[in-house]
Amino acid sequence: MAFAETLKQLQDVDINDIDFSRVGVWPIAGRITLLIIVSAVLVFIGYYLWIGDLYNSLERAQNKEKELFLQFENKQFEAANLDAYREQLREMEGTFGALLKQLPKDTEVPGLLEDIDEYGRGSGLTIEKVALESELVGEFYVELPIRIEVQGGYHEFGSFVSGIAGMPRIVTLHDFTISTNRDSGGLLDMVINAKTYRYKDQEDEE
Repeated sequence: MAFAETLKQLQDVDINDIDFSRVGVWPIAGRITLLIIVSAVLVFIGYYLWIGDLYNSLERAQNKEKELFLQFENKQFEAANLDAYREQLREMEGTFGALLKQLPKDTEVPGLLEDIDEYGRGSGLTIEKVALESELVGEFYVELPIRIEVQGGYHEFGSFVSGIAGMPRIVTLHDFTISTNRDSGGLLDMVINAKTYRYKDQEDEE
């Protein structure tokens, strides 16, 4: 019965009649209404000042947990395949070492030019010129251009080019031109640019 009376008093409250300076003498309905409002405000402020901050911290912790778990999975995969990686590294080092052995050293370049000359003569060509030109320094290696001028026929040219391509050292052929030599009884002149390479050392960087 008392609850019904209190509810009726709340319904009869007119906000224009409220005097906040006399809260102590308000009817029970007004004091209950004020208590509910104050409680709601405190709960609202408490949520955003405390619970909301805790929720944000929890969300950051969950994201960090996911990131650490992903890192753990990657590390676990790397650890499980460590032996395979080491074996692959040894194979790569071996391949790299084999390639380096195919790059002539400075002291081997004259011998390389002599080998080219011998391949030409062995193919039946007349060697006009085999000359080393200015070096071109790249990021990891030094390029050594070689200009080759020979005289002969198409078959001899083919044999010569095949011989150069099969050399144990890395030699590539570029930009060849073939022209008729009117003073040689039908023979042809060929000019071809060859390139060999050597490893870039500390002196080249300086």
